[in-house]
Amino acid sequence: MANQADIAARLAEAAQRANAEAQARRAAETKKQLPPELGGPKGPEPTRYGDWERKGIASDF
Repeated sequence: MANQADIAARLAEAAQRANAEAQARRAAETKKQLPPELGGPKGPEPTRYGDWERKGIASDF
């Protein structure tokens, strides 16, 4: 049976490996550059900020 120190050491090693793998994945990830939206709302994204009304007209996307 493994003692607490062995378990803690194995967990720390596994956490370091997982962290290194996640950092490598983030570094390899490329951000997709989307074209600008034509005719969309100006300013912040309405669905994100709760502004569902434009010039008195409520819209449901």
